[in-house]
Amino acid sequence: MNNVCISLLWLGAVACHTQQNTIRTGQAGDTTTPGVIQPVVVTDSVVHDTDDPAVWINPTDPAKSLIVGTDKDKDGGLYVFDLNGKLQADKTVRGLQRPNNVDIEYGLLLNGKSTDIAVATERLTHKLRIYSLPDMKPVDKGGIEVFVGETGTDYRDLMGISLYRNKAGVIYAIVGRKTGPTDGSYLWQYRLDDDGAGNVKATFVRKFGQYSGLKEIESIAVDDQLGYVYYSDEGRGVHQYYADPEKGNQELALFATKGFAEDHEGISIYNLTDSTGYILVSDQGANKFHIFTREGTAQNQFDHQLLKVVTIKAVQSDGSETVSVPLNRQFQHGLFITMSDDRTFHLYRWEDIMPVKSRVITNR
Repeated sequence: MNNVCISLLWLGAVACHTQQNTIRTGQAGDTTTPGVIQPVVVTDSVVHDTDDPAVWINPTDPAKSLIVGTDKDKDGGLYVFDLNGKLQADKTVRGLQRPNNVDIEYGLLLNGKSTDIAVATERLTHKLRIYSLPDMKPVDKGGIEVFVGETGTDYRDLMGISLYRNKAGVIYAIVGRKTGPTDGSYLWQYRLDDDGAGNVKATFVRKFGQYSGLKEIESIAVDDQLGYVYYSDEGRGVHQYYADPEKGNQELALFATKGFAEDHEGISIYNLTDSTGYILVSDQGANKFHIFTREGTAQNQFDHQLLKVVTIKAVQSDGSETVSVPLNRQFQHGLFITMSDDRTFHLYRWEDIMPVKSRVITNR
């Protein structure tokens, strides 16, 4: 769940591209409830069950950015929407076998060309499915098997994924599953490269990650700039590790352990600067998100303090994503997007989630 980070100087340039949008009559969010934050856009519906969104930021015209979201079913798909929530049928991928989560990364070299990619987990085939952006064409030769050799029940049933791009431009996929061992090897990490023919290959690099055994681990989020990976251990809390495999497998933090009504779910990161911002964690059963400091404290950089809890209109919110840069007039300070159990994704203005602060974000 990674954001292209750019200066707010873009704001004036991109604000004129789209007119302000309102929620369509008859969809979730067209009534107001005191204390509940309302979305400003609700996407068109998927067929079965929305789960996880990711956002591709158009580098030349942010107002033409795309939302890629999973429809989680044995006959599911990757649905693509514009910022007005309209389905882009020509880009939508159908017929996937229970795609669970999806993430986006920028600049993978394929055939010598810098290629943006969307990577989804396909649970029933135990494969990663990879598509180029913005055309959503497959670049995986039918999928890449992961967790090969695991024999435990559900140990190969894919769920969460997050992509990590290090300072040298190397891209990794960090992948989770329905269940797994509690010995610190729940997550597996793969390096993504060109296979020599313009498709993606994946090379296993490490196993890591503690697991409580209470429920499952689904949501995974990577902070590219600071080099950390976070994941939700449902019923326990959020774990933090280094995303770089060369920095080892020591757990750096376990936070968000109190105050959750039900499952710890979607994680997303909003950047204020290159080192400060917010970590948002879904309290699924309560329709709330707990917002923590990205930077920790002066005494302990891994001590993520709870700042605020917000209630949103989306129901049973699971996967989520944030964008920390201006996109259009509607989303001048970025956006927050989450699934809802009515088969849609809800888009919120960032300033409705947290007060807007001045910020300068300079790189990816």
